[in-house]
Amino acid sequence: MLYLTLKQIHIVCAVLSILGFGVRGIGWIGRRAWVERRWVKVVPHLVDTLFLASGVALAVLARFDPLEHSWLAAKLVGLVVYVLLGMSASRAADARVRLGAWVAALAVFAYLVSVALGKTPLGFLARL
Repeated sequence: MLYLTLKQIHIVCAVLSILGFGVRGIGWIGRRAWVERRWVKVVPHLVDTLFLASGVALAVLARFDPLEHSWLAAKLVGLVVYVLLGMSASRAADARVRLGAWVAALAVFAYLVSVALGKTPLGFLARL
């Protein structure tokens, strides 16, 4: 029961995280003032903290070790790449860099979802 509850929390946080990132990305690229509002900067951290915490709790409950489960290791590496690209998208001075980092981050997020669903480190790349 706890595992299923945590999984649902994790999925909801994933959806909220990517929707929020997508909307903020549009704001960053368009240099909109609303992306500088305090709540727009704070809420994603809260969602992403719960997202990460629920993921760690799921891995602990299921006794998944990233050294034994390559798909989990791929998700962890992908998560770091996603965060770095997201930081670039939010902070870059050049609009083209912002757009490129934002699109790349969205692609990495899609890869992470495919890894989670398929339990394979290649994710959707396995179909190419």
